Amino acid sequence: MVKRYEKDFKIVLSDAGCIFVRYGKGSHEIWYSPVVDAHFVVSRTILSRHTANAILRQAGLPKAF
Repeated sequence: MVKRYEKDFKIVLSDAGCIFVRYGKGSHEIWYSPVVDAHFVVSRTILSRHTANAILRQAGLPKAF
């Protein structure tokens, strides 16, 4: 069984002040980070902690997984 990170991941983003902007193409979402003042892409299914941490790094946040 594979652990899925998207629920906990989105809680971390919201707690850090990141805002969901819109749905993107396919299974992706567009979020905004006030920390780096930029938009970034989040997959709706995150199966790897490495992917989760890489997206957090793009948002200017520290590792959480």
